[in-house]
Amino acid sequence: MLRRTAATAFGVVMLAAGSLMGAAPTSYAASPASDATRGSGQPDAGLLAKLTHAQATGKFRTAGITWSSSGGCSDRNNSTCTSFDQINSATVDGVITLRGATGCAINLTGGTETGHADGTYSHWNGYKVDFSLSTCLTKYITGTFSSIGGSKWKSASGNVYYKEGDHWDVTYYNCGGCVAGVRQ
Repeated sequence: MLRRTAATAFGVVMLAAGSLMGAAPTSYAASPASDATRGSGQPDAGLLAKLTHAQATGKFRTAGITWSSSGGCSDRNNSTCTSFDQINSATVDGVITLRGATGCAINLTGGTETGHADGTYSHWNGYKVDFSLSTCLTKYITGTFSSIGGSKWKSASGNVYYKEGDHWDVTYYNCGGCVAGVRQ
């Protein structure tokens, strides 16, 4: 257990270092119920490492991902803000993976701020983000992922993309198929 934890921590550090140095995102290969949980039924701690707003926006900025807020703010406790405080590292890396796979511009309009629905896999708990709609993203998501009904599509790694009126509401159970925080 100690070795896996140390390897996970090393992988997360290397993953963050690669993202901050502008390394191109790569594809991932595991499903949310396989290697990402290591058979325990619980997500690997390295995938759930919490980031500050500054850490998340630094990674997004490096990857060419933008964000906006109707309130022009980033206070997690204000529903008109867009905050990434306490977002899962896997969620940030999942958005970066999608950006790399699609080549589409991504503008985030929702993160971990209050005002979204409650639940285990919620915005507040760091699993969800909202994207602005774009023709490029919509064509990629609906043409690449499997439709699961109700305006929802599921990626091969198990992440769910829900076209919710004027935006995409995305649940990242993992970072797009990473294994214990280490890119494949």
